[in-house]
Amino acid sequence: MKPLFNFEEANMPEEVRGILYGQDILSVSQFNKDVIEYVFTRTLEMREMVQKQGTADLLKGKVAAFIFYEPSTRTSSSFIAATQRLGGGIIPITSGVSFSSVSKGETLEDTMRVLQQYADVIVLRHPQIGAAKRAAAAANVPVINAGDGPGEHPTQALLDLFTIRDELGKIDGLKVAMVGDLRYGRTVHSLTRLLMQYDVKLRFVSPEILRLPLNLMNQVIDAKIDVRETHNIADVIDDVDVLYMTRVQKERFTDIEQYESVKDYYVLGPELMAKAKEKMIVMHPLPRVGEIDEAIDDDPRSGWFRQAQNGMFVRMTLLAGVLGRA
Repeated sequence: MKPLFNFEEANMPEEVRGILYGQDILSVSQFNKDVIEYVFTRTLEMREMVQKQGTADLLKGKVAAFIFYEPSTRTSSSFIAATQRLGGGIIPITSGVSFSSVSKGETLEDTMRVLQQYADVIVLRHPQIGAAKRAAAAANVPVINAGDGPGEHPTQALLDLFTIRDELGKIDGLKVAMVGDLRYGRTVHSLTRLLMQYDVKLRFVSPEILRLPLNLMNQVIDAKIDVRETHNIADVIDDVDVLYMTRVQKERFTDIEQYESVKDYYVLGPELMAKAKEKMIVMHPLPRVGEIDEAIDDDPRSGWFRQAQNGMFVRMTLLAGVLGRA
């Protein structure tokens, strides 16, 4: 745990401070089922609070800095909204780093050392795997990983898992299919690692060049998970409980011709949805770029916008938790 400087909170009971107090959130590996249950319980309370009164003052007097080295709409805006819903202040550096000192050659570590002078928590998105860990090592305030290249996206995985349980009432016993860019998709990587703690069946659907990384597939196999791979959504659509769609990420390709060959590989529309179970959910971390037909937006099984809203509630919980205000 990092050094804590909130002297007024030093006498708060541990059960009030919460189990996330003072912690970095860098990887889903930090979250066992007990911690996940804690986060989900607090998230339900956050949702109820927003529905009943809109805002609270849990983060009054606290400031969160958001620095995004990659473009972001949902993650940055949901973190900002989460902070403001809880009465906290914000330092938003979310238009890329071209307008910051990074463009002058400042290191990631120095950027963190500067921001910690102004903020009580730092939320970071970066294109390089391991960048969040480097940032956390340099900062004396909690750092939350908002995505590090094709590595991990722990807060997205938590909101995804929360959405699955909220929509279907359980996690154990479900069959989950992940579709699209499984090679570079950090949301897929993180959600897979969380699901490995549960009694689930996993189906991975992708073109050959976008298959799940071998090291992660080996972890799934070692965890004794029932897992299968296929190239065709039609092979899984009729009996999955969760269909997790992802876009093919152009920014991860160095060969544009290779990207063009797979960008439209999957399109989920009314014809495929007609084969799906009556009770299931389609999810997507967004943005979508053609892989989900807007014709199914009104299908009650289409859950990606509810999923996006859940992101704010989960991030409210995490911000309050690391700042000892849960």
